[in-house]
Parts: sequence; structure tokens; C-alpha cells
Amino acid sequence: MVSKKIQGNPDLKHISTSLVERHNLTMRMQLRRFTRLTNVFSKKLENLKASLALYFAHYNFMRIHNTLRMTLAMQAGIANDIWTWQDILPYEAN
Repeated sequence: MVSKKIQGNPDLKHISTSLVERHNLTMRMQLRRFTRLTNVFSKKLENLKASLALYFAHYNFMRIHNTLRMTLAMQAGIANDIWTWQDILPYEAN
């Protein structure tokens, strides 16, 4: 893993940790892997990474957010429509 320093000139009036903390809470509540006293945890780092990838794909590309009335990817101009699980996991069971 390579660390990369990123710096800029943010407007100090708009710096807030509340959005990050809210997203951390949402992720902890949605993914039982991050709640305390649970038996649903990843024994392998690979499984944790896969679980997080699915969560973020769903959160950003599939979930319609109430305040936006669209997905976050659509708001950012990355996607034109709401994705389905077939778009993310194009596996066909026979």
C-alpha cells in the first residue's frame, strides 16, 4: 500500500466532521460486521473487503436517497439510471 499526501485549501467555514460521522453510523447500522457483540464478522480480510464493496455499490448506485430522490451516483453524474444486482453481479445460475 502506498500512502499519498493530498492537500488543498479548504474553506474553514465548511469543515465539519458531522457528515463523516453520520456516514460511519449509517455504515455501522447497515453492516452488522461493525456492530459490537455480534457473531457476524469476517474471519478473512478478503471477505470483509467483498462485503464493503457490495455495501458501497448498493449505497451509491442502487439506493434512492430520500432527500435527492435519486442515487448518489446519479447526483454526481456517474450513472444515468438506477443499477440492479445484475449490473453489479452479472452471474447467471443454471
